Amino acid sequence: MNTFERIGDWLLVKTQTVGAMFVFYGRTMARTIRRRPRGKLVYEQMMRLGVESIGVVTMTALFTGMVIALQSVNSLKVFGAEAYVGGMVSVLFARELGPVLTAIMLAGRVGAAMAAELGTMRVTEQIDALETLASDPFRYLVAPRIIAMAIMAPALTALAMGVAQVGSFFVCTVLADVDPGVYIAELDAFSDIWDIVSGLIKAFAFGQVLTLISCYYGFSTFGGAEGVGRSTTNAVVVSAVNILIVDVLLTTLFFIAFD
Repeated sequence: MNTFERIGDWLLVKTQTVGAMFVFYGRTMARTIRRRPRGKLVYEQMMRLGVESIGVVTMTALFTGMVIALQSVNSLKVFGAEAYVGGMVSVLFARELGPVLTAIMLAGRVGAAMAAELGTMRVTEQIDALETLASDPFRYLVAPRIIAMAIMAPALTALAMGVAQVGSFFVCTVLADVDPGVYIAELDAFSDIWDIVSGLIKAFAFGQVLTLISCYYGFSTFGGAEGVGRSTTNAVVVSAVNILIVDVLLTTLFFIAFD
């Protein structure tokens, strides 16, 4: 088999995987619309996927906001423009870093957990048992996670935006001696409601992507404990890569449509 045949086979496999994911997502949505999952299941997933992730998202956003502010202050101080750092951090986190960093942290934390949990249920035949008992595994296992992430991903992203701004404000006003009033004035001048809205739209999309991929790999697990580990790794890596791909697509779309 030559190089071109290997590339062709690889592309064929990846195309089939993407198609299978869309079928998986469509089946979940169809069954969710036809018969909504229990509110208790959705609430439990909101706690596990969202509320329990507040700590890691908060710490990531806080320190990232502080680092970006420090780097920006050092660069803009040459021009006497360090007061603009607040606006820069606000736009950067609202449009890009807030949704992307939050989604990647969620992929590492809850994406891996979803793939491992569902993968274990698959190899131990618990999912098969649900189907045997005429219980829809999509309704009980996938739909609550998708709905919960649709709510919690934008909420966590909004939290990350605010926390990053707190870190930036601290760095600029305490370490760089920027006047708080000037900082807030420049923040207001730079910021626009569309920056926040576009970031929340991205967060929703990223949440759906990582949940779909994690659940798909969990349901597709085979090969015992080794297979669970393989599915978990694939879920995290593929989710992270696809989050960045979707980010490029949405940024391009927003730029063409609104900027």
